[in-house]
Amino acid sequence: CRRCFASLFTDRAISYRQDKRFDHFKISLSIGVQKMVRSDKASSGVMFSIDTESGFPDVVVINGSLGLGENIVQGSVTPDEWRVFKPTLTLKKKAILSRSLGAKKVKMVYTTDPAHPTKNVPTKLVERDQFCLSDKEVEKLARWAVQIEKHYAKPMDMEWAKDGQTGQLFIVQARPETVVSRRDPNSLEEFRLGRRSHVLVQGQSVGRKIGSGSARVIQGVKHIQNFKDGEVLVTTMTDPDWEPIMKRAAAIVTDKGGRTCHAAIVSRELGVPCIVGTGNGSSVIRNAKKVTVSCAEGETGFVYDGLLPFTVKTTNLKHLRRPKTKIMMIAGDPGSAFSDAMIPNDGCGLARQEFIIASSIRIHPMAILKYPRLKDAAAKLQIEELTKGYSSKKEYYVDKLSQGIATIAAAFYPKDVIVRLSDFKTNEYANLIGGKEFEPHEENPMIGWRGASRYYDPKYRAGFALECQAFKRVREQMGLTNLKIMVPFCRTVAEAKLVLKEMEQHGLKRGRHGLKVYVMAEIPSNIILAKEFAGVFDGFSIGSNDLTQLTLGVDRDSELVAHLYDERNAAVKHLLAEIIKQAKLAGDPVGICGQAPSDFPDLATWLVKQGIDSISLNPDTVMKTTLAILKAKRK
Repeated sequence: CRRCFASLFTDRAISYRQDKRFDHFKISLSIGVQKMVRSDKASSGVMFSIDTESGFPDVVVINGSLGLGENIVQGSVTPDEWRVFKPTLTLKKKAILSRSLGAKKVKMVYTTDPAHPTKNVPTKLVERDQFCLSDKEVEKLARWAVQIEKHYAKPMDMEWAKDGQTGQLFIVQARPETVVSRRDPNSLEEFRLGRRSHVLVQGQSVGRKIGSGSARVIQGVKHIQNFKDGEVLVTTMTDPDWEPIMKRAAAIVTDKGGRTCHAAIVSRELGVPCIVGTGNGSSVIRNAKKVTVSCAEGETGFVYDGLLPFTVKTTNLKHLRRPKTKIMMIAGDPGSAFSDAMIPNDGCGLARQEFIIASSIRIHPMAILKYPRLKDAAAKLQIEELTKGYSSKKEYYVDKLSQGIATIAAAFYPKDVIVRLSDFKTNEYANLIGGKEFEPHEENPMIGWRGASRYYDPKYRAGFALECQAFKRVREQMGLTNLKIMVPFCRTVAEAKLVLKEMEQHGLKRGRHGLKVYVMAEIPSNIILAKEFAGVFDGFSIGSNDLTQLTLGVDRDSELVAHLYDERNAAVKHLLAEIIKQAKLAGDPVGICGQAPSDFPDLATWLVKQGIDSISLNPDTVMKTTLAILKAKRK
């Protein structure tokens, strides 16, 4: 009890009262005594009723680890993490958008020594390879988070614990979330890196800012007096004793911890960019080295070599009007989806799967299915490691893909999200783990075995089936019916019918449960036969990148003819105008999702004049192009 009372006068407490101008002798402290939840025999953690990085309000973020909760708060473990989507949770759908397995290398348990009542012990391998909560328990906690948020009428920061003796879950703390919920919703701040350099380390990004300066590597709190204002703090982990120097840092980098550890919470409150869980940042980054810490590139944060240029753009959204033409987004990285969706938009006109497959899944779908007969021993080892903890290799692929797709669909819910079926080329598929055994060598993969031609081919149709299962899971089990499907590189009407038939065999029937299927208009045949394609699909989305390539006969991968590649060429614009006209005659929606409108605002305004229904843009050009369209309308 004396130690509790004495905690009123720790460095941290004194510093806090000085900052807040509280009288040191007009405060008091009470000590509560209650029965302990035996989470030392189970697990514990924290959760937020709002996404703590983007401020996205429709998810509950849950972190958990084994043993007592102090390790998560201190950042001495990398915890398991779940994101649960509130709107579909209330509909009693499978609402877990994503799961991330943490390392959980140690757990805090009780001892019998009164002088040292707790200690950290190594966890067993089997404990590390399993989530510390079941899906049912995660959804139960998420429902409680929604109830607590509703009761207090504001976003909440909560702590939970599971009793290892009874199996019961408890909420042990609830307080208002005080950072992202207090941001000005009418002010959009965008940090953009001017260029990249060699990546020294990477980890989980906290916030969406960029900071740079000289690295100061500090391994223990007794050395914090060496820290100078504006330096980048690099350490193993932080605790409350570090706060006096954290507020003076240009950025913070830690070896350990997750998004709810001490370093993450405090840096978020201070508005300082922070990367946690790098694993080896304090040993790789040298003292006094010039570095740039970027948290502006999605879920993964990067520490770059050198002082790199970056810009900060602030936009006032309060009086921004919406143009009649829908301004949609191009998405690919689920880690950026929540923050991107906070930019004013009308949905997602192109969600690419390729990033999810290459970065999250990493394995060729046929290598998953043919795993026992794979010849590549190294690939088999990698697959075994990646699929650890899953009941089957196939379930790993479907689960990871559905999580990525669902996260993007949830970010823009209930607005339309049009997800393109996989469109890797053969050389790109070959680079996936185990892919070389299943991919032919093509002289020109750009116009080879890609897009629609793969889906019904006996050599690949089983791989396409996994993709269909992921889509079906997202729409029907997870309840994200705002998801639409787009077929890329569909050369003929006959091919279109084969693809739709293949999808139907896997439960994706056009029209059932409101499913709409669009075609990517990126081949001249799609435009020449627009009336026939309109009879098969529900709408068109122009892919200006490939359309320009195939109209001008230019390989867009070749630097030798790059000077001829121009989406504003008269021939390309003729085809763009024609597909808009034909879609209107057929009564079908038509949008564009190629790179051109992002690069050329003048082309975007021309498309608006042609009567296009929607324009999909890269997130960093949405505001610029929206303003250009509104300005053109005024003229």
